[in-house]
Amino acid sequence: MTARAALGVLGGSGIYDMPGLEIVARHDLDTPYGKPSAPLVEAQLDGKRLLFLPRHGEWHQHAPHEINYRANICALKQLGASQLVSLSAVGSMQESIRPGDVVVADQYIDLTKRRVASFFEDGVVAHVAFADPVCAELAQAAASAAAAAGATVHRGGTYVCIEGPQFSSRAESYLYKSWGVSVIGMTALPEAKLAREAELPYVTVAFATDYDAWHETEAAVSVEMVLSVLEQNSQLGQRLVRELPSRLPDPNRSPASSALRHAILTHPGQTPQSALDRLAWLWPTTRKSV
Repeated sequence: MTARAALGVLGGSGIYDMPGLEIVARHDLDTPYGKPSAPLVEAQLDGKRLLFLPRHGEWHQHAPHEINYRANICALKQLGASQLVSLSAVGSMQESIRPGDVVVADQYIDLTKRRVASFFEDGVVAHVAFADPVCAELAQAAASAAAAAGATVHRGGTYVCIEGPQFSSRAESYLYKSWGVSVIGMTALPEAKLAREAELPYVTVAFATDYDAWHETEAAVSVEMVLSVLEQNSQLGQRLVRELPSRLPDPNRSPASSALRHAILTHPGQTPQSALDRLAWLWPTTRKSV
């Protein structure tokens, strides 16, 4: 499937309810990995093409560990996404990152336990570089868009991703804070890893809603606390999405754009046809490599 390049936006279902956004179509796709979290919403904004996908579903029915991350990334790629921005709620692990602030993360620690984190399996092996998981130019564009939208922005930082769906224990929160991480969440991984395998530049824009459970004078995180801050920041998220398309870099300059060039190790001619068929949505990249 070919389509005009688009910015893919992974976030909540309401992010595309903004003035001036023209909804073009809703795409209810099937992928080799099953259905994505929800139908993808294709839209136009000031002449730019966008694809919106609520990762938790249209009614927030998918818990973090139940999200079909592979289908989500595959569907976005199939519809022409050339870069991905992930909008997510997080807990702050630093005093200086206050609830309501925005963090544009550039590193991740993966503490998830039971999520499929690769497209490569069943007879084809690939090892992509992930030392610098975020496209620097895309991160700069996202930080600039967030600032223009009126956010207090922290550029760079580490996102520790836990399995969930429970919040951290206080002991866990103290441990993660001792590592020097910036924020804690449940959805950036394996999303970022799969984006890299799909050769899509990716950035997380994290909206701090609380201080997790480590803060001595603030209440421990609760759903009520998260929802309260998210409601306040919904307009901010929409303004950020409005600002971002005009600032996007050339995706071909990102290391992600050639992530598979030398990554596939399976000997040419020895890859099962069934595995190649399942990876056909990555054509011609995969074909050239194996």
